[in-house]
Amino acid sequence: MKKIKVKIPAFPASDYTIEIGSDFLHTILPRIKKLFPEKQIFIITDSNIAKTKNLKLLLDKEKLPKYVITPAGEKSKNINTVVKIIELMEKQAFGRDTIVIALGGGTVGDMAGFVAAIYKRGVDVVQIPTTTVAQADSAIGGKTGVDSLVSKNAFGSFKNPSAVFIDVNTLKTLDEKQFNAGLVESIKHALIADEKYFDYLKKNLEAILARKNKPLEYIAQKNCQIKASVVEQDPFEKNKRRILNYGHTIGHAVESASNYKFLHGQSVAIGILAANLIEQKLGLGARERLEILKDIFSKLKINLKIPKSVTKKQLLDIISRDKKAVKKWPRFVLLEKTGKVLYRDGQYAQKVERKIVEDAIEILLK
Repeated sequence: MKKIKVKIPAFPASDYTIEIGSDFLHTILPRIKKLFPEKQIFIITDSNIAKTKNLKLLLDKEKLPKYVITPAGEKSKNINTVVKIIELMEKQAFGRDTIVIALGGGTVGDMAGFVAAIYKRGVDVVQIPTTTVAQADSAIGGKTGVDSLVSKNAFGSFKNPSAVFIDVNTLKTLDEKQFNAGLVESIKHALIADEKYFDYLKKNLEAILARKNKPLEYIAQKNCQIKASVVEQDPFEKNKRRILNYGHTIGHAVESASNYKFLHGQSVAIGILAANLIEQKLGLGARERLEILKDIFSKLKINLKIPKSVTKKQLLDIISRDKKAVKKWPRFVLLEKTGKVLYRDGQYAQKVERKIVEDAIEILLK
């Protein structure tokens, strides 16, 4: 028997710039053309964005090929929509010289990134996030994907953007529920990495909710710095990057079990409370922090009541299928204290006894 060894070179280093500011959406398209000359531009957005001024501001008077995801939101975030987008691009003869522009929230960014990752084996993508969730988290780091019938982001790929443009003025088109729920990702970043940032969010919540540009730019900057620092150290989620999933394991389960009637941020808020309950059971404190978080979520008017139709068995079944599960059971990211993730035995995600998780879920379901 003959053997041939194939040596795969290390993944080439790459970088991209995140630009943050206010009222510059109308300048982005000319800048993209200058940054990526001779590229064919294809825009992916959704029906919510199409109703606002944001798409018109980006395009100005230009007419560019685009796909508008309809309906907007998680219900369209599936492989069937991806196929429709790719087939449209094929019909319009887009090639490897394509650059995809994602204009929208987390769903648009995830789907556009996934399309860019697999179309013709990979084309460039530029992220222009327009929601609090996307500007805080999903537009940065290159995790893309769509949902299966069973779980969230079951199909996916790592695809770093070639550039990110964050205009905080786009947040002013969001309704209160979307805006407030999206702030949970900012709270998560503070909890896992920066206690002073957590204090800032508490003290400046009123100004943030008033959507004043200065605090919105500041939190966008802090979120991007925190996430970029983690992603640079662990681009493919081998270990440290898991800390970005704080509150997401049970949060994603709630989101899926609600049939996506619960917003992502709303579900993560519940997952963060669950994590705090688990931390208490493990003797890590968190009692005072839990009350502070409940107060913050109350000020954000986030509904934390899980629907009665959702059962403990259902949630446990979903988390057993978590994409990061080992032997059908996930590892949980937990806090040692505010601003510092628990790190044991070289791991940032910890194995937690099933009974402790069940107890936390039961408390949340009451």
